[in-house]
Amino acid sequence: MSLPAPPADPALPAIVDRPLPYAGRLGSRALQRLELLVIHCTELPDLVAARTWGEREIYPSGTGNSGHFYIDRDGRIERWVAEDRIAHHVRGHNEASIGIELVNAGRWPDWYDSRRQRPGESYPDPQISALVDLVAHLRSRFPGLKRVAGHEDLDRSEVAASDDPARRVRRKLDPGPLFPWPRLLAGTGLERLAAEHPP
Repeated sequence: MSLPAPPADPALPAIVDRPLPYAGRLGSRALQRLELLVIHCTELPDLVAARTWGEREIYPSGTGNSGHFYIDRDGRIERWVAEDRIAHHVRGHNEASIGIELVNAGRWPDWYDSRRQRPGESYPDPQISALVDLVAHLRSRFPGLKRVAGHEDLDRSEVAASDDPARRVRRKLDPGPLFPWPRLLAGTGLERLAAEHPP
């Protein structure tokens, strides 16, 4: 399947650089290797909570879990990890992907409660417009970016439910059922990876 080419010279979206304290300790990579965008939602109430979570150092290398870009509900874009660094955002796919986090409550604060497995917050228009602009910009810089996936497409593992350990729930369920995939795909020309196996 041939994909439409990205726009020749998309407008550069306003991106605020806010590197994580450990960003320089993340592994480096060749930018030619980039081939996949992964869409996440923070599953936290706001950008402040996401930043606190992202700054936690949980690995022996003194690094933690975070995406490269964060987009707030009002469309503000922040870059926490440079594209030439390997961020920890999705198991098994970090080395060749860019992680984009959308501020959205998702299942917060009871992520693994079996009674709360349908996220209820929609994605506002300014946030999705900013996402489309950011993706167009990234595709213009990195021609190898041709596919996109949701975190839920790539991490399909299950954990014990917090309310009933005998039940299993999805570990990751983002960006979730309210994410507007048709709008993103139509606006960027990307192919959705694993779309034939929706969660």
